Amino acid sequence: MTERVNAGGLQVARKLYEFINDQALPGTGVSQDAFWSGFEGIVHEMAPRNRRLVAARDEMQAKIDEWHRQNPGPLSDMGAYKAFLGEIGYLCPEGDGFSIRTANTDPEINDVAGPQLVVPVMNARYALNAANARWGSLYDALYGTDAISEDDGAQRAGGFNPRRGDKVIAFAKAFLDRSAPLAAGSW
Repeated sequence: MTERVNAGGLQVARKLYEFINDQALPGTGVSQDAFWSGFEGIVHEMAPRNRRLVAARDEMQAKIDEWHRQNPGPLSDMGAYKAFLGEIGYLCPEGDGFSIRTANTDPEINDVAGPQLVVPVMNARYALNAANARWGSLYDALYGTDAISEDDGAQRAGGFNPRRGDKVIAFAKAFLDRSAPLAAGSW
């Protein structure tokens, strides 16, 4: 069981408490008391909304589960399924076009294409899943493009092709060895 401490009227995991106090706050000009008091206020303010959102999610999931029980097997009518998801509020009508402009953003947000994964580092499973998602994305991208030759039985059509998979992995490892070499060893 996770050891907890009292902080600002909340029960907080000791590791989080120590991280915030010992590593995150020093040098910010924010006192521990001010941080934990403010955090408590946010938690109490947002908790009712969070409970409502979780309840709405659970209600939608129950409706989706029931739909699939009544319609087993592969989807045969995507239009009907999409309409059902709209009826229960899972899908919303597409809104008007819009654009977003940013200023004063970090280069990794402003200039690097692709999703920026944020995971809690204290949960090893989440961090591992995030890392695996990145590798999966690289492999998927390579598998489906002409960057990998279809010679020698490595065609991309049809189901998974182990020969193509082997070529994808070899290509990715060689690419990583060239572009992000390890201090020792090889990808």
